[in-house]
Amino acid sequence: MRIEQILDERQPVFSFEFFPPKTEEGESNLRRALDDLKDDQPAFVSVTYGAGGSTRDKTVEIVKSIKQDYGIEAMAHFSLVGQSADGLRRQLDEIAEAGIENVLALRGDPPQGETEWIAHPEGLHYSVELIEMIKSDYDFCVGAACFPEVHPDAPSLDEDLKYLKRKVDAGASFLITQLFFDNKDYFNFVDEARGVGIDVPIIPGIWPVTNYTQIKRIAELCKSRFPDRFECELQERKDDLDAVADLGVAYATLQSIELLAKGAPGIHFYTLNRSPATRAILAALRSWGLPAVAPV
Repeated sequence: MRIEQILDERQPVFSFEFFPPKTEEGESNLRRALDDLKDDQPAFVSVTYGAGGSTRDKTVEIVKSIKQDYGIEAMAHFSLVGQSADGLRRQLDEIAEAGIENVLALRGDPPQGETEWIAHPEGLHYSVELIEMIKSDYDFCVGAACFPEVHPDAPSLDEDLKYLKRKVDAGASFLITQLFFDNKDYFNFVDEARGVGIDVPIIPGIWPVTNYTQIKRIAELCKSRFPDRFECELQERKDDLDAVADLGVAYATLQSIELLAKGAPGIHFYTLNRSPATRAILAALRSWGLPAVAPV
């Protein structure tokens, strides 16, 4: 089913993001997470690329498996890094032949070890060009990314919103946000986006913190900030992984409750291919009486 249709028929939606594992142990972790999380009846799941498109083929393989073996609606992240236009079309052909209906169109990150993004000499330069290609040649439902704290490469919020509007005008029918830890950033961003005519659903992306060192590194890369009090509490527990995870789950649960209560169309959980934190949040939402998912 197309995600735009799911969003029309079912709100709030709850979705999970996975990444392609590189080892047998990682493969086992992913399969365990899928086995667990399928019981929570996600509206859809998405599968990322590695940096620079390093797991491109694995992404397509996993998306096929989730759709065909688990019966869960799946979306492939699709970036233009390191690919010619013809290469992009070949990959899109493969996804379409597998019966996948949804793609998340991204520019993508530079290959690992590189800091500057450089377009393929026979490829595309911007995510909006990728959306235009997909919508002109294929029948996919296309999603796009957005950044409540402004894209790291954007000179200002105004410029970032202008570019986001171009992505929506090109055919993106829903948006998923980069991770954030202060809900005010999401609500302010949505207000600003509506003000420039962006009217598609904007799904907040929530990262349940389970490891302080890891999330600090990721937040720095994404230019995501922590509210002072939350960071202080994390720092006090940073050497105790269980305590960090307990706090991270509690904080993400409170984030989710407020987001849903104030009209967010759902929550997209960054799972790190593990199920306990996300399942605990969903159980808390059910216990609170929010229409998260049917009881398991």
